[in-house]
Amino acid sequence: MTSLDCYIDWAGCELVERIPGKVSGRPIVRGTCILADMIVQDAELGSPLEELQENYPDLSLTAIQQLVAYARSHRVQRVP
Repeated sequence: MTSLDCYIDWAGCELVERIPGKVSGRPIVRGTCILADMIVQDAELGSPLEELQENYPDLSLTAIQQLVAYARSHRVQRVP
């Protein structure tokens, strides 16, 4: 299953929120405008966690690790 064949169900992640009108209602890291999916995508493309933390200095390394771990365990198959 590739990342294009699935999506992440962020509904149960306490680090992620959706706010209508903010970043088009897409899942963002709570209290920021950072797209949760972008962090996961960067990690899947091989960016080291330390580099991600440099790119997103508002997030702790622990938060980034938790987002990536949550995403890996909450992928949902897209229905055609």
